[in-house]
Amino acid sequence: MTSSEVAVEESLKEIRAYLANGLDRTNLEKAKTALIGLASQQDMWSSENYPDPAEDEQQARYLVAQDDPEGLTLYLNVMRPGKKVPPHDHTTWACVAAASGIEYNSVFERVDDGSEPGIAELKKVREVKVEPGMGIALMPEDIHQIEIRGDDVIRHLHMYGRPLETLSNRTIYDLKAGTCRKMDIGVKTRR
Repeated sequence: MTSSEVAVEESLKEIRAYLANGLDRTNLEKAKTALIGLASQQDMWSSENYPDPAEDEQQARYLVAQDDPEGLTLYLNVMRPGKKVPPHDHTTWACVAAASGIEYNSVFERVDDGSEPGIAELKKVREVKVEPGMGIALMPEDIHQIEIRGDDVIRHLHMYGRPLETLSNRTIYDLKAGTCRKMDIGVKTRR
């Protein structure tokens, strides 16, 4: 194993131990803190190891580690300024930590009762600036939006309880139209 692989496995072992105590906000915050520590090893996440997206692409998502086809999965997202992902949920827990650059996360609360299919009303409750030394932890039902501002390509670790490729019941929201629908996977993961 390379030193990078050892660092990833040690961090994931710590995260698994926290979450073995049950999925709640306290244990997820501990997992986020461990992920922030891993992200702080910036040399591991360089463009030499994980190239920037092509000039005509806004995002490259790399698979870093995966427990099994249905288990804990770690990705590195490399995103260009202007990249924006509308409000969405994950249907599994998620933690994000910055290696470099800033990812703005708007967190929303659903204010309608969900009784009318395809209709949804959200209210923004806070914005989290995920930059080096910072992160965000999201429970399965939490709704957030991502936006990359500024001039620099960012590199952030995104970790999920299950692989994105298996999350077929995610919901994406259109704030202006007041609607929602199933969310597709988006960019293809590079392995």
